[in-house]
Amino acid sequence: MTPSVYVFDAYGTLFDVHAAARAHASALGPDAAALSALWRRKQLEYSWTHALMGDWRDFWTLTERALDHALATFPSVPREARVTLLDSYWTIDCYDEVPSVLHALKARGGRIALLSNGTRAMLDAAVKRAGLDMLIDDVFSADAVCRYKTDPALYEMVTTGYRLYPEAVSFQSANRWDVAGAACFGFRTVWINREAQADEYPDHAPDLILPSLKSLEMHA
Repeated sequence: MTPSVYVFDAYGTLFDVHAAARAHASALGPDAAALSALWRRKQLEYSWTHALMGDWRDFWTLTERALDHALATFPSVPREARVTLLDSYWTIDCYDEVPSVLHALKARGGRIALLSNGTRAMLDAAVKRAGLDMLIDDVFSADAVCRYKTDPALYEMVTTGYRLYPEAVSFQSANRWDVAGAACFGFRTVWINREAQADEYPDHAPDLILPSLKSLEMHA
């Protein structure tokens, strides 16, 4: 069955969360890559921890706190880099292939949506900066339900919003845990395995694994 809608995760899938650290590597010093990895890891960890506690904090707040922890862990990185790195989330780079892939899906008549833990303001800024605002039809943010992936309430926003059964949705994410949550919900899932990682959720396998988004249009 041809999907009625193509839903994409944002961070790590369409947008490169480590682009800022690479761009400012000379100013950040030798721990730039390690700081960026810890920042991302804590950003996600905090979302899950607060969700389990029932203590909602929006994704921007968690992004700030995660960076503060990473900076404290790597004192070699200048503290003044905090502003530059946080600003990067409002001007975050998309992966090179993203515009052409979305153009191709759009040309086929596909409906395209974003489903992310990010705040609506963060996502709108990233989409506009990347020039994707004419390609993405809808943006679904965790803010709307005060829950984080992999809570089914996130994925249900799509089926409720479009009045579709889950199997009519093709969901693309570079985050394996996100793919597992979407598969458990009933979406058709595509794991964009950019780093050739080993699988870790065998009970909720993706329908397709790709090394990037480049060939998605051939399999869609």
